[in-house]
Amino acid sequence: MVNKFTFALGFALAAAQSFGAVYYVATDGSDSAAGTKDKPFATLNKANTVVHAGDTVWVRGGIYDLRDTVFFARYKMTAAIILTASGESDDNRIHYLAYPGERPIFDGTNLPVAAGTDHSDGTPAGAMYTSPIVISAKYLHLKGFEVRNTPMKHNSNSGVFLYGSKHIFLENMDSHHNAGPVFFANDGAPDGGGHIFLNCDAHDNYDPLGWQGDGENADGFGAHYQEPGQGDTTKFIGCRAWWNSDDGFDFINQEFPVVLENCYAMGNGYSDYGRGNPKNGNGHGIKMGESTLGGGRHIIKFCAAWKNKSTGFYANYTGVGSKWLNNTSYMNKDREFAMASTLFDSKGNRIADIAPLTGDNAHVLKNNIAFPNKNSQIGECWEKIESQGIDHYVECPAGENNTWSLKLDLTVDDFVSLDDPSMTVTGKDLSTIPGILGPRNADGSLPDVGFLKLKKGSRAIDKGENLGFPFAGEAPDLGAFEYGMPSSSSAAVPSSSNAESSSAASNSSSSTAVSIATLLDNSTDVASPAMVFDLQGRHLGTLPATQLCGKSMNEALRAHLKTSGAYIIKRRPKLQRVIVK
Repeated sequence: MVNKFTFALGFALAAAQSFGAVYYVATDGSDSAAGTKDKPFATLNKANTVVHAGDTVWVRGGIYDLRDTVFFARYKMTAAIILTASGESDDNRIHYLAYPGERPIFDGTNLPVAAGTDHSDGTPAGAMYTSPIVISAKYLHLKGFEVRNTPMKHNSNSGVFLYGSKHIFLENMDSHHNAGPVFFANDGAPDGGGHIFLNCDAHDNYDPLGWQGDGENADGFGAHYQEPGQGDTTKFIGCRAWWNSDDGFDFINQEFPVVLENCYAMGNGYSDYGRGNPKNGNGHGIKMGESTLGGGRHIIKFCAAWKNKSTGFYANYTGVGSKWLNNTSYMNKDREFAMASTLFDSKGNRIADIAPLTGDNAHVLKNNIAFPNKNSQIGECWEKIESQGIDHYVECPAGENNTWSLKLDLTVDDFVSLDDPSMTVTGKDLSTIPGILGPRNADGSLPDVGFLKLKKGSRAIDKGENLGFPFAGEAPDLGAFEYGMPSSSSAAVPSSSNAESSSAASNSSSSTAVSIATLLDNSTDVASPAMVFDLQGRHLGTLPATQLCGKSMNEALRAHLKTSGAYIIKRRPKLQRVIVK
């Protein structure tokens, strides 16, 4: 049976076979060239005019000095690169990929930005915003790019801007030193959303000249304006945000659930590698509000936030509760968890200043660590409704099996380490210094360090509630890192048909394991074969259903994969990403 399944190991650079054409872009290319490896294009804009579903664009390393813009009439903005050509499905995408071993850097230092008026007049001269990369398409995969130095005049400009797009897969993207929000998904289209941000970093972004204030809009990651019941869920997995002048993650006006998993937020609200303190930067680590129409019930799990200027985890006066599961908040300046909420009518009009959410609408807080236990609007809430003359404290949900509800005041003795460059080093680029925010593993997964992890004998071990995630010991632990299990890796994303109960899958660089990452939440036909592709979408082979019978996908693949690599598995109708170590 083994000879029925063959693998091309590593990343094939040969012809794309039945998966479409292959093009190349290089800093020394020409848009009048053929787009081949020997005669590459000069720009992604040119590639965008020729690609179709299944095609691959290899982007060679080097600095792409962005000096020209085009007008994007649909959003009345200008951009250096606009990607509008679409793929056909999640397993028939258009791929824009960094050439293996090389790093394409899109630099906006010399980008001519819009005048920055308060209201666009619909002309290029009157455009409000400018971005290095704008995506308005469906089923694209971008991997391995660096986007930096986006300038501004009056309005904050995004580094990578998704407008009305669907199922965009951004992987191993690093964007920094931009004058505005870094990754901004504007999903106003009826069928928009469903994006995946995997192993992306947003750091050191600061908008000092914004009309709304000094540092007001430079968030790391944002998803906004998706209406209730429209589109698909966007996921942020293994992403990190630090030293952004506003917030790390901000989902204001997002009326459709998003999922954050294994994400980190540190030092947001500051600038200049942690030395600057912008006047108007909010400084929340992970901000999941506000929802006014009741659709923004998000899931935040296995995330960590520390040393942010304001709170670690913040509800931002939302009108509907989110699920906060197994998160760790440490030494944030204001609060660790702040569940500030209020009430809105069916049209989104606020009917209370501050009001706790109760019943099925309440926040769900389980298995979280707050160190210290300094929270607000948890257990005891301030309720203020001026129209009714209400202004007092009331009892409100405190959650279950959290450090505060268990009255656990953790200390340094409960952790492997509370020492990390992100806690002590300022004035330097943390992405280059080994630590939790330092260089990623070769596969893009998060660094494996001891910071914030529980040590043997910690009082937070076995104190959690079983939420359906894998755990070691008698019961789950509190916080983002389970003691006794391989360290969390964002390259190994949980596999489940339910976003709330997907496992906190992980792997270790020192062990041999196959971890499955489900990027689409669908059931799998157990009688179907498993088709295997490389990350460029090329078919490498098919594993018959007979070889999967009675085995987990892990076991079946381990029997056939002898070399490390990353692969996409399609087994009807589920699409999976597989990391083999």
